Order: sequence, then C-alpha cells, then structure tokens
Amino acid sequence: MFPYVLVLACGVLWGMTFSLARIAASNAAHPVGLAFWQALGGGLVLLAYCLLRRRRPPLHRAGLRHALVIALFGTSIPASLFFYAAPQVPAGVLAITVALVPMLTYALSWMLGIERLNRRRSFGIGLGFAAIVLLVAPDTSLPDPAMAGWLALPLVASVFYTLENVYVDVSVPQNTDMAGLLTTALIIAAATLWPVMMAAGAFHPLSLPLDDADLALIGMMVVSSAAYVMFLSVVKMAGAVFASVIGYVITLAGVFWGLVFFAERHSPWVWAALALMLAGMLLVRPRRSVPDLGAHG
Repeated sequence: MFPYVLVLACGVLWGMTFSLARIAASNAAHPVGLAFWQALGGGLVLLAYCLLRRRRPPLHRAGLRHALVIALFGTSIPASLFFYAAPQVPAGVLAITVALVPMLTYALSWMLGIERLNRRRSFGIGLGFAAIVLLVAPDTSLPDPAMAGWLALPLVASVFYTLENVYVDVSVPQNTDMAGLLTTALIIAAATLWPVMMAAGAFHPLSLPLDDADLALIGMMVVSSAAYVMFLSVVKMAGAVFASVIGYVITLAGVFWGLVFFAERHSPWVWAALALMLAGMLLVRPRRSVPDLGAHG
C-alpha cells in the first residue's frame, strides 16, 4: 500500500512544478537565473539527504562523467527552455508535453538497436505525436495561436530528457546510487549555468521580503527534490516498472494544478491531446527495471 501512496504523492508534487515554474518565470526573473537556483537548491536539498543516509555523492571519474551528461541533458538545457516557455504556455499544456518523453525514449532506443520494434509501442508513439498535432495545428486549440511557437521549447526539452534517459539506460550501472548521482549532477548543472547567467546579467537575487517569483522558486526547489526522493524510494521498494506509473500522475496533476493556480480553461483539442498522450504512455512501457531520470526538473 505504501508504494501506491508514494506514487500518488510524488506525481501530485511533481505536477505542481509546472505551475510554480510559470509563476516564477512570469515575474520578470530571467529563465537562466531561475534554472540556476532550481539546480543549486535541489542539489543542496539532495546533498543533505545523502549526508543523512551517510552516502557520499560519486566523485570518481565515471561518476562525474555520468553526472555531467545528466546535468546538461536533464537539467541545465531543458530547465532553461521550460522557464523561457512557462510564461507563454499554460501549465497544463507544459505537463502534457512532458508525457512525450517515454515515447521518444522508446523511439530512440529502437533506432539505436537497444529495443526491438513492437507494434503496440509503435502505435503508442503514433498517439503521442497525434496529441502534439492536436495541440499545435487547430487555431482554436491554444488560447492564443502564437503560443504554438513557444510550445516548441518544451518539446525540444523533451528531446533532451530523452537523450538523458537513453544515456542512463546504456551507460549508468544498475547498482548506482541514483540519489547521490543526481546530487552531483544538480550541483554541476548549477556550476555550468553560473557563467551563462552572469554573462547575461540574469542573476535573480533572493531577498526579503520574498516576492511571488521567489516563493515559487523556493517551492520548486523543495517540491522537486522531495518528489525525486519519493521516486527513488518507489524504485527501491517496487522497481522502476511500477515507478513509471508516476508519469501518468505527473501529467494529470500538471493539468489539475494549472486549473487551481491559474483557472486554466482548455479547449476540447487540448483535452483530446491529453487523452491521446495518456493512451500512448500506457502502450509504451519500460521493458525492465531501469531507473528513469527523465523530467526531474
């Protein structure tokens, strides 16, 4: 019973990050500065978690190499893209685009020869791409047709999450301490974002009294870190195949939190896209117990 509770709690918390990202990015804070704080804050939270478990994050050459790839493909680049898009795209729609990650992961794995061609999974990928068409093609799908261009950013972010997933599957040993690896990756991500942020004059100082962007950003640090620890706990207790169910909860929760925070009202096209994306996710399932680092923002 407890793993089910963790799956629900993790998905609901992670789904909230799309709305928090929109609040943070809508208050004049620079996207790169927000991505920096999210990475640094999440890294420090997980570092405390590792120290409580008396497990040091990996600092050997292979561990640092894995962490660097995860930092760039799983945090620095996609988080910045999401923060750029967040003020322009409804939070619920952002959540739907992330559901594309497991489908793209299977497609890339098949092209690389990691996976065999499977009709059910291929049909699931087709449903996922049909969902994206429903989001961007009809003029009445999004509140403003101009949002379709901004929607390209989270879709590109999904590609980077996909590259990260496949790299983790192929290159990261199965007995790796994933919490420690992610801790190192988030700190490296903050370090890679620092020079970009300073060159762009994008540093966002956290100062009292905290404004809405500050509170949303701090909320993202805490919520995403707590959700990821829950995810890792589910993987340990019930395996990654069971833990992959969290993806459904994240997508649905992301749409729900968009309704709560912004009173978002979606067109029938968006709801149809959500249904197709969830159906596609149901058809594209992991083949074995491989921890999925995708979309840990």
